[in-house]
Amino acid sequence: MNISLRQLTAGQEVGALFLILFGVLALATLGAFFASLRELTPAQRERHQRYKRDLRAVWASSTLFWLAWISGPLGATLLFGAFSFLALREYITLMHTRRSDHRSLILAFFVILPLQFYLVGTRHFDLFSVFIPVYMFLAVPVVSALSGDPQRFLERNAKIQWGIMVCVYGLSHTPALLLLDFASFRGRGAFLVFFMVFVVATAQIVQEGASRRLRRRPVARQISRSFSYRAWLIGAFTAAFVGGLLYWITPFKPGQAMAMALIASGAGTMGEFVMKALKRDAGVRYWGNRSSVTGAVGLLDRIAPLCFAAPVFFHSVRWYFRIPL
Repeated sequence: MNISLRQLTAGQEVGALFLILFGVLALATLGAFFASLRELTPAQRERHQRYKRDLRAVWASSTLFWLAWISGPLGATLLFGAFSFLALREYITLMHTRRSDHRSLILAFFVILPLQFYLVGTRHFDLFSVFIPVYMFLAVPVVSALSGDPQRFLERNAKIQWGIMVCVYGLSHTPALLLLDFASFRGRGAFLVFFMVFVVATAQIVQEGASRRLRRRPVARQISRSFSYRAWLIGAFTAAFVGGLLYWITPFKPGQAMAMALIASGAGTMGEFVMKALKRDAGVRYWGNRSSVTGAVGLLDRIAPLCFAAPVFFHSVRWYFRIPL
């Protein structure tokens, strides 16, 4: 299979990937439809509804992933830029801000965000890597100070800076993966994105399943009753094993693929845990909780692990393979 795939062009390989992906999703959807025809208990019905909701989310993300690929680097950058805008909007809406923060928020949404994705789309990876954590980290509090409001100044600016780091800086590394220049992997960046998303999702699913079946020993009960070191390790190492099996769609060897999958999945699941802590602090169960905020859609709940996994995975790959910026 590996040999036959390598005989295809880069575009044909990625097209085959999406054909397989949508075929599996179609079978899963068909299975869900037939399952809904049976008489279900209330508990089974609840699990089935949750499964259908997750399946719809996978369909949506897969379709958007496909649109990002067919639209080329520019389209992918614009698409993920839109995701970033919506995610940052959800985050900021649930944070307590003041009128004096409006200047900093305008800077975040209409200057920092478009410039960050412009640097990605134009492959200015040297500046892209430091633009937000260095220059904008200093610019945001300066703009905030100019508003003349010192009340809870540190707390307010830290919240805005954190939202920019997660929703803009972190997510912007996903389209950057499409543009990494491997000598023998040109035009196949979609495989790297798929690899990262798949292993992170695998770690999440396995960790959640393990936490239900193991005796729970939560690390931080007030943040999450299901997060434990054992479940996290089982999820991360299962994802590493799956990543090793998928080495043939990447520029990695099997051992390298396992290591990169372990790094990405570990960062993603830990990132989701951090975002749970932020949700607890905000007093909501979901980002975009409609009972608290109107108009939000909960996008950040879906992409939060990628916001943490993408920068760690991107820079690990670039550093290990010494890809020039």
